[in-house]
Amino acid sequence: MSVIIGGTIAIDNVKTPTAEAKNLLGGSASFASLAASYYTETVHLVGIIGHDYPAEHLAMLESHGVNLTGVERSDSESFTWTGEYMENMNDRETHAVALNVLEGWEVKVPSVISDSNIVVLANMSPENQLQMLSQCMAESRFVIADTMDLWISIASEPLHEVLDKIDMLVLNESEARQLAETSNLILAGEKLLAKGPKHVIIKLGEFGAVLFGPEGKMFRLHAWPLKEVADPTGAGDSFLGGMAGYLDNLESNDYCFADISQAMARGSVAASYTCEAFSTLKLQEVTKEDLSNRLAELREMSQW
Repeated sequence: MSVIIGGTIAIDNVKTPTAEAKNLLGGSASFASLAASYYTETVHLVGIIGHDYPAEHLAMLESHGVNLTGVERSDSESFTWTGEYMENMNDRETHAVALNVLEGWEVKVPSVISDSNIVVLANMSPENQLQMLSQCMAESRFVIADTMDLWISIASEPLHEVLDKIDMLVLNESEARQLAETSNLILAGEKLLAKGPKHVIIKLGEFGAVLFGPEGKMFRLHAWPLKEVADPTGAGDSFLGGMAGYLDNLESNDYCFADISQAMARGSVAASYTCEAFSTLKLQEVTKEDLSNRLAELREMSQW
């Protein structure tokens, strides 16, 4: 059993109302891979980095057991994002995006990791997601995909092709409304299921997430109640990775609605630690015992 996670690997420069940090580990696949590593033993990271990517970030991921065989090295500069969060820590402004190595990138999945049981198509272009999926060869694979407002706007056709090939879609509430073309999230969940995925999870930020499944099934989980948010960057990706790692560690990959509900709780706990410090600085220091204890507290307070 193993998880393969493809997406962006970035350098982030982040400013909040109280602090600022540069040259941080960023990227959808980076956060997701780290979170997944706490719940399963074998996590393969697929992405591309430039010659300037900080070696300490790669070393940290490897120290958590993340396999970097699928990380392509380029002579160009790394993908870099620079942004600032507003006072409420929900709204943010992007100051600069340097695509660099992502321009013209085509995903390459090494054959030695192509038979992974769970395939995570973290946030990247739908074209890249399709490239990755075409190279993942496990017959019984379970495919989870994320997306964002940009791809919904400019790459609708390939995105819908992705939706028809996956088992679960994960996206935030504004993206769900945009993609489903409705302001009602319940209707959005139903409409997104009709586009192909067997399950849809709509993330609600500090208010948790809602799972929509077959036969009208629905499950709502609230988030861990943080009293202070240091940096929410990557929280959604950590949620995604935590879920994938938990599912991969189950005995069967014929996942039922209850399995995915339980996976959401693990993802929520991982995401909560991500928010407590810049980048992965908090998440990378926690233990499996920390995660287990917070999970127990979440269960106790929410009675699920």
